[in-house]
Amino acid sequence: MLKIRIIPTLLWKEVGLVKGIGFDSWRRVGTVMPSIKVYNTRQVDELILVDITATAENRMPDIDSINDFSAECFVPLTVGGGVRRVEDIINLLRAGADKVCINSSAYENPGLIRDAANRLGSQCIIASIDARRKENGDHECFSHCGSRATGKDPALWAQEMERLGAGEILITSIDRDGTMQGYDLDLIKKVTDCVTIPVIASGGAGNYEHMYEAISISKANAVAAASIYHFTQQTPMEAKQFLSSRGIPMRNVNVRHGL
Repeated sequence: MLKIRIIPTLLWKEVGLVKGIGFDSWRRVGTVMPSIKVYNTRQVDELILVDITATAENRMPDIDSINDFSAECFVPLTVGGGVRRVEDIINLLRAGADKVCINSSAYENPGLIRDAANRLGSQCIIASIDARRKENGDHECFSHCGSRATGKDPALWAQEMERLGAGEILITSIDRDGTMQGYDLDLIKKVTDCVTIPVIASGGAGNYEHMYEAISISKANAVAAASIYHFTQQTPMEAKQFLSSRGIPMRNVNVRHGL
């Protein structure tokens, strides 16, 4: 079994970081650079930084800011928001991003995933999928920060993203986002059952048991979270220690000494 990754998510809006519930991200929770510096010391495996207004505002990624952030980030950094062209991805990688997360543009131009993977390699391309549960229990993909229904089934869309060359899937439950009531295990399992590439679970983590469930029941390869770190005393290292104590293989963890 591959070692499981703990990945804090940072939602970047204008000059700072925000968090909310169900993709209504209104509450200010700090600024980007100090948060990156804190996570550098917390033994996180990766960071995900998403500019949540870039697509809605039809903006390109803020390359200058990413260059500044990456200079102080000593863990692998995934960047998303406003990515529309292969050139955007190249610019982000040159600015210091290790991976690039693509969501809305993939629905409008699926060939972007293929072209980027062929030119740059699948290892740096993450297909991000945001999904809501419908009244009949099925799920539907949404784009543009959860504001536009696409008619796509998340599992089938994940398969298509893998076929086109994505190296990982980031699956987020819009319904569970920010609630800290637990991941949507059914949604995650539907995706992990349909693809062979790593799947990052996102949306709803409120405690370490929720992370364990996403890994052990839904077979996620990584667990992303935000509110649990912003609004509670729980930490990425404690998450690693808890999961390791439950038999989950983790990176950079020593349960007895907490190192």
